[in-house]
Amino acid sequence: MIAVLDYGSQYCHLVARRIRALGVYAEIFQNTATAADLRKRKVEGIILSGGPRSVYENDAPTIDKGIFSLGVPVLGVCYGHQLLAHVLGGKVVPSSKEYGKEILTVTGKSKLLQSIGKKEQVWMSHGDSVVSLPQGFTVSGRTSECKIAAYVDEKRRIYGVQFHPEVQHTTHGMKILEDFLRICGSKRNYTIKGLDKKLVAEIRAKVGSGAVIMGVSGGVDSLVASTLIKVATPNIYCVFVDHGIIRKGEAAYVKELYEKLGFGHYFYADASQIFYTRLKGITDPEEKRRIIGKTFIEVFEAKVKELKAKHGEIKFLGQGTIYPDRIESAKASKAAAVIKTHHNVGGLPAKMKLKLVEPLKDLYKDEVRELGTMIGLPKEALMRHPFPGPGLAVRIVGEITAERIGIVQEADFIFTDELKKSGQYDKIWQAFAALLPVKAVGVMGDSRSYGYIITLRAVTSVDGMTADWAKIPNEVLERAASRIVKNVRGVTRVLYDITQKPPATIEYE
Repeated sequence: MIAVLDYGSQYCHLVARRIRALGVYAEIFQNTATAADLRKRKVEGIILSGGPRSVYENDAPTIDKGIFSLGVPVLGVCYGHQLLAHVLGGKVVPSSKEYGKEILTVTGKSKLLQSIGKKEQVWMSHGDSVVSLPQGFTVSGRTSECKIAAYVDEKRRIYGVQFHPEVQHTTHGMKILEDFLRICGSKRNYTIKGLDKKLVAEIRAKVGSGAVIMGVSGGVDSLVASTLIKVATPNIYCVFVDHGIIRKGEAAYVKELYEKLGFGHYFYADASQIFYTRLKGITDPEEKRRIIGKTFIEVFEAKVKELKAKHGEIKFLGQGTIYPDRIESAKASKAAAVIKTHHNVGGLPAKMKLKLVEPLKDLYKDEVRELGTMIGLPKEALMRHPFPGPGLAVRIVGEITAERIGIVQEADFIFTDELKKSGQYDKIWQAFAALLPVKAVGVMGDSRSYGYIITLRAVTSVDGMTADWAKIPNEVLERAASRIVKNVRGVTRVLYDITQKPPATIEYE
């Protein structure tokens, strides 16, 4: 087993996910884990994750130095890279920030980097740098801004990399992790085959003969989660909550999908007016998410009361929560920083009457799709682009109004339609239209117009933890922009967002 020590990185579980994908079991441990803890678990290697802190701060997370006497390979990533240097006698200082793609130049011999080229694209996200190394260490890689982007002590089998090998946009990051596993001598015999049966058994053990009310949205996560729960128990009641901030035609699509899949208890709840009233005048993104999360639960609990008379008591709430939801809401680790509160995690009320059933809570989107294929769900449904639980509320920057909702729905429909017509949709992880809270002058029919700006966002990714902007052909963007300005009343300009994640998030709020 490979142990991953969690220092609060948004990518911590992604490290474990990548190791498992390479066929070796990996598990997350708190950064306070001791050498004795890890010795008991017979770990073959240890990876220190990244994190939001600076190693030179007084109360910064550290490491039990006894771990270095275990005799197993150790790899530090980002914060972990800095921490190893710091505790072993090197020096770390604030530096120029690197976010996104950089070119790593391999400058020295290292078994960790032996399978990659002399120059490689890597993904950086840091504001501190190692400027001097402990005794016995040598530099093995650098970037234009970071002189010690990788180091090694082969004798002690300790390695550090400032970049993130676990993310998709470090081109050959998996080769680096493979080399680490070879250094550890790990056998690659781990698989997720049979995970569906394991999850179903866990659901049955938790729910027993009880009933589950399941929030469904038409998205991949809730679809896979609800199907697993349906296999575990016939007592599942699916509810589609229409908060009025959904995609065009979404309610009809979801109803048809769940009927085809044989869900006997499907209910539609029109709660749009409640959401509109509570969101009126709200502009702060976090407040929007909290309101939506609280209102969602209230709607569900009201539905439970309504169904109780016909179907008996319902004690459980099923959700399609996946791991990125939890880590961005800082619910995966005490060391993690809040990026944004997801309505189904940080937005939940403290005293909730329903007990949660979240079978996908430790999985990433690519794993969820793989699991969906395993249980026989249709490819078209599994490959839909992700849609946020708060819906268009986080794609309307600023206040939500009926006019703005209508504009985004139409613009988003047109953009998606053009992507599908051109064959680009399936090449993209996620694409959508968002509305900015500013207006710009335009010319329509030889007259001055003054309307909103729509921004189009399309990204490539595997798991949503990092993302690059999609290189959509210019003619496709041109057709989409032309149709939007022509057909969506109140829009005078269309922009295309070319920002990576990080530093940006995929959604706007």
